[in-house]
Amino acid sequence: METTGAYGGGKAGGAFDPQAFIQRPPVIVRAVCWLFSVIVMGCISAKGWYISKEDKKEYCVYNNDSNACNYGVGISVIAFIAAIGFIVGEYLFEQMSSVKTRKHYVLADLGFSAFWAFLYFVGFCYLSNAWGKTENPPYGTANNMQGAIAFCFFSIFAWVGCAFFALQRYRMGADAAFAPAYEVEGAVGSPGAFPAYPGAPDPQPAYSDPPFSQTHTAGNIDYTATTY
Repeated sequence: METTGAYGGGKAGGAFDPQAFIQRPPVIVRAVCWLFSVIVMGCISAKGWYISKEDKKEYCVYNNDSNACNYGVGISVIAFIAAIGFIVGEYLFEQMSSVKTRKHYVLADLGFSAFWAFLYFVGFCYLSNAWGKTENPPYGTANNMQGAIAFCFFSIFAWVGCAFFALQRYRMGADAAFAPAYEVEGAVGSPGAFPAYPGAPDPQPAYSDPPFSQTHTAGNIDYTATTY
């Protein structure tokens, strides 16, 4: 991950490199989140509902609990949209010149990713429990229902990964906020410790001849001052 700009992003206004962008870990993990959401949504939408032969009504395969199917599809649809939005946000992140804007984006990424990992954990437990209570699932639905449960489980770790990268960025920004604004290359008072303004005369040496070190002449008698 690039660390040349605020909160771990590149400097605003830099040239965009598509290959480097695709290879960035946050983008890769976000794409995995997007893929898992498509799989969960597709499995439940394709085989999650069946029509009862008795009353001709539509029921959810997960123990006839329509809330289970709706929950799995609902969190996956929002995850699908959010994953695309955050991938776009990763591109726009490099163009954000305001540190406050980057901070707000990182906090939103951290909060949403952690919350959605929790929702997928709830979904995994909910669907697993409902599937365990299903006695006679319709023929040909087992693979899809179990696949949706499995990818709900995988999505937990994918969204935790997104939250982890967002937390890293936030820590980078927090550390940079408390870092010194400048560093003094030399000691205070030493020559060249601070650069002179253009056109300024060269600084005078920071030392002078020690006192009483020269030979003085009084009349015809030469003497040297005593040094201590």
